[in-house]
Amino acid sequence: MQKTILITGSTDGIGFETAKTLVSQGHTVLLHGRNVEKLNAVKQRLSALAGAANIESYVADLSSMADVERFANEVIKQHTQLDVLINNAGVYNTANPILKNGLDVRFMVNTFAPYLLTQKLLPLMKSSGRVINLSSAAQSSVDLDVMNGKGNLSNDFEAYAQSKLAITMWSCGLAKLLKDKGPIIIAVNPGSLLATKMVKEGFGTAGNDIRIGADILIRLALEDEFENASGLYFDNDKGKISSPHQDALDSEKCQKVIQAIEAVLVNAR
Repeated sequence: MQKTILITGSTDGIGFETAKTLVSQGHTVLLHGRNVEKLNAVKQRLSALAGAANIESYVADLSSMADVERFANEVIKQHTQLDVLINNAGVYNTANPILKNGLDVRFMVNTFAPYLLTQKLLPLMKSSGRVINLSSAAQSSVDLDVMNGKGNLSNDFEAYAQSKLAITMWSCGLAKLLKDKGPIIIAVNPGSLLATKMVKEGFGTAGNDIRIGADILIRLALEDEFENASGLYFDNDKGKISSPHQDALDSEKCQKVIQAIEAVLVNAR
């Protein structure tokens, strides 16, 4: 059965490789990127693939919550149903990590934006729908003050690791809140040090085959084996459902992260 699938950050890296396969399988794929020219070029390239079905493109800066809301509203105008949301877009390092509103861009793009986008698009998703959230093997206990913009981290890796644990925690927490009302929410480490632009810029290494990450995202989005995996964490380094950082197993801590995100979003929009 063909599905409607939205992939953030789909103009390069894992997102592009995932989109390429899904488009060739005939699914309706909603592309997202920050740069309209790059996005149009990717759309044209994917449209030429054999088996390509409907492809749409959406431009949004995920470091702006106003842009995320506009993005979500555009999707809602065009669709009555969304089967899969893959929150793939992410940031590791940048020259100016602290935004004008005092928030760290890693938390904005890696944690807040996917949370807001998911919440806005939930009405389009059935209980059988899926939200796939890109986590990482890098997970570090979340400093809520830093996440809320009341402090900052000079270490790029620590900021990234905290933002990735935060998305893992809200994935677990939101899945428990929604229960069987759905959709299925799964956090995933797609694989360590894959050959993405982020890895090349942040770690100075060519990285491992990017298809490793794309293949697991496609499995998580489509395969029946994950229909009972809501609220769980898939570690692709181990090739199985696994335990995330211990904080993500603490329901009270997960709810505190969700409450902190909600509080930030009230002021960030």
